[in-house]
Amino acid sequence: MIRTTPTLELEEPVAEIIHNTFGKSVEVLRTLHGMGKTTSLYKFLQIFWNEVSTDKFKENWHVEKLCQELEILAERVGDNKPKEYDLIINIPPGTTKTIICSIMFPAWCWTKWPQLRFICASYSASLSLESAEKSRDLIRSDKFKGLYPELSIKEDKDTKGNFRVVKQVQVHAGRVPRTQLGGNRYSTSVGGTLTGFHAHILIIDDPLNPEQAASEKELENCNHWMEQTLPTRKTDKEVSATVLVMQRLHQDDPTGRLLEKKGKKIRHICLPGQIRDYKEFVQPPEMAAFYINNLLDPVRLHWDILIEMEADLGQYGFAGQVGQNPAPPGGGMFKVDFISTIDRIPGHAKVIRTVRYWDKAGTQGGGAYTVGVKMSSLTNGHFVIEDVKRGQWGTDKRESIILSTAEADGVDVRVFIEQEPGSGGKESAQSTVRNLAGYIIKADRPTGDKIFRADPFSVQVNNGNVMLMRGEWNKAFVDELRMFPFGTYKDQVDGGSGAFSMLTGKKEVRIIR
Repeated sequence: MIRTTPTLELEEPVAEIIHNTFGKSVEVLRTLHGMGKTTSLYKFLQIFWNEVSTDKFKENWHVEKLCQELEILAERVGDNKPKEYDLIINIPPGTTKTIICSIMFPAWCWTKWPQLRFICASYSASLSLESAEKSRDLIRSDKFKGLYPELSIKEDKDTKGNFRVVKQVQVHAGRVPRTQLGGNRYSTSVGGTLTGFHAHILIIDDPLNPEQAASEKELENCNHWMEQTLPTRKTDKEVSATVLVMQRLHQDDPTGRLLEKKGKKIRHICLPGQIRDYKEFVQPPEMAAFYINNLLDPVRLHWDILIEMEADLGQYGFAGQVGQNPAPPGGGMFKVDFISTIDRIPGHAKVIRTVRYWDKAGTQGGGAYTVGVKMSSLTNGHFVIEDVKRGQWGTDKRESIILSTAEADGVDVRVFIEQEPGSGGKESAQSTVRNLAGYIIKADRPTGDKIFRADPFSVQVNNGNVMLMRGEWNKAFVDELRMFPFGTYKDQVDGGSGAFSMLTGKKEVRIIR
């Protein structure tokens, strides 16, 4: 059962509280404010929230639940008992996970077990250092000093990347307290160096971003670091525990890899942002009973926010980051029944901008197609695909058709050429740019998997915001979208998603923290 703890309000600054209660012991002060050896992480979070965030604290059941899970893990480590499991937390962005797990949790642990050492990592060093800085600022705050005056940061070991705590211990009454060395926090990036550092608790907060997850090399580098480097950095293999907190980004991301390992002792907390579509992924299943209106958090992630996130992240990104189900969409990624065919631009809308995006192939008579998609954005928020050029042409004929198409489109239509990786792709793109001298043309170097790149475009199709100008090319275009990503050809989808990204700037899905 999830406990309900009222938010604590400290109306007076701690310095004034101490002044008004001068002569009383620290233990009395702690009692007055509900602090002490048994203080929960959830209560600690509420009391010190304003030290790390300018936003108002928002209560929700999942916040207390995550605090309880971290407490249970820390109790065994702090008491030097063999761990029962490592902890994986999968939860959407914007749910206070970083403040709970990466900022508050280590500071709270030191109030009980000052000897604990932490290694904390995120997909970038800057994010990891930002969390470390906020945790350090919390310990330096007047409020923390007032309630835990015996704890401080060691003066000659005080950097964002690596700081150590010390505790003043009163050995004999009336004598100067003895300084007792405590634990430390070392912060780095996933893939960064860990040589010489060991920890009782290892906290990995967002080990990947979407761009890395879309790259097989980056994904494998992350998994290799998680599996080969991180486990060697534990102070005691039987006691030290790992906390992995992330939103899902790929079937083979660190969560997926760890869950597949047989015999691995793992406590899995999986909380999708909504369970209208993702109830089967809730772990433990009984947590679904706490959802309100099928929502994990009706305040932070209400339905309007989720609809906006889907448009921003795309189907694939939304399924992973919000639904915690990073499986590629099956047939039906593009709901082509929502595409309407028109004979002219609607009278109530005007064209904002028009582009032609080329996905080139160099095979004549077989293989991949060269495709040029002409797309316009309208003032009513819709998009019109006005024309698609498609063929299996040799290099000379292809360049001739690209030039004649630019002449027919006119100089107001911006032209983009997909630049393939490597020197050959660069030379081919530069050749086309020279061929179209006098026109506005630019080479585009897309990154990531085709599914990720098509995702933002598919959201607009599935919401009925994409129209086709009537033409002979309509059927082949719609058929390819209907079969994507499992059809034989993907060139028209690439051309469409490329044109869409040039009109909107949505080149790839993004991560929201």
